[in-house]
Amino acid sequence: MTDHIRPKPGILDIALYEGGAATVAGLSDAVKLSSNENPFGPSDRAKDAFQRAVHKLHRYPVTSHAALRQAIGEVHGLDPARIICGVGSDEIIHFLCQAYAGPRDEVLFTEHGFLMYRISALAAGATPVAVRERDRTTDVEAILAAATPRTKLVFIANPNNPTGTMIGLPEIERLAANLPPQAILVIDGAYAEYVQGYDGGAALASIRPNVFMTRTFSKIYGLGGLRIGWGYGPQAIVDVLNRIRGPFNLSTAQLDAAEAAVRDQDHVTRCREENARMRGWLAESLAEKGVPSDTSTANFILARFADEAEAGACDLYLQGQGLIVRRVAGYGLPNCLRITIGDEASCRRVAHAIGQFKAANAANAAAAAAGAEGAEGAEGQP
Repeated sequence: MTDHIRPKPGILDIALYEGGAATVAGLSDAVKLSSNENPFGPSDRAKDAFQRAVHKLHRYPVTSHAALRQAIGEVHGLDPARIICGVGSDEIIHFLCQAYAGPRDEVLFTEHGFLMYRISALAAGATPVAVRERDRTTDVEAILAAATPRTKLVFIANPNNPTGTMIGLPEIERLAANLPPQAILVIDGAYAEYVQGYDGGAALASIRPNVFMTRTFSKIYGLGGLRIGWGYGPQAIVDVLNRIRGPFNLSTAQLDAAEAAVRDQDHVTRCREENARMRGWLAESLAEKGVPSDTSTANFILARFADEAEAGACDLYLQGQGLIVRRVAGYGLPNCLRITIGDEASCRRVAHAIGQFKAANAANAAAAAAGAEGAEGAEGQP
């Protein structure tokens, strides 16, 4: 009988999303650098708000999210009525696919883009379309060439995950202006706060009817464990998304902590500055050890190795040293490891470990070459 109970087409094509590993077998104190978390955690004001929320756990949360939307609007200079809040920006992405894409529709994203774009497209019954990047960077021309009358949504993360690269606002404006009229450009700004002076696409989403922006409290705000995100764009799109949003999708504790967090911009500034300092140091240190990376504008770097075998071997070596980073073969980057920017001690530790790994590899290669040369010489003796 169970053979007759089947999900709708596309669901079984979805590969389960796997987050960054958090543990190493046999180690209780491993350093996690696999999920792009803020090593400094949330601000004290956010933690205090979360603790106070315990006194309201018997009450349903407000359904309008009015106080949080007002706080976001005040901090970013946006109309609160055009803001929607969700369970991480993932839920907003899912809402967009539910509302605007379905069978025979296409959802575009770049080849190394966030895996949730593909998952949410398939869940909606739409066709996911991965568009090539240029040197691991969003290629506007390639996206425009791939867009068709079936294209309903175009997702770009800027900065992108897991590459850390980004494109300038003029390029994003050109993309928005030249997409087919039925397509919505969604700018995923999960890492926008790590770029000084960058609005994540908010200004463009304020004036264009086909641009929508998503943001999160999981990264620089240090609230990944609470899962809070938000979106902003044309009133017409927000009104549609609110029709499918669950009325109680965010708890009181989530709402209160996020409101306190967004109002503490001093904490955001400190985290951004420290991240930039250690990101530059780590990238330079690894480059000196023969491990290059593209210029990152986020809170991680994408370390590139000679091939998939070397990247995998380095990952295993780091695990043995109690360091957890992220393999990104699922993003089409099998020769890379994504390394979150931790605190200074963690960054120095991972750089030292990778240096040891590279040195050991070089020594082993030299020994193997010497052995092979010796064997050839021996073969030539009478």
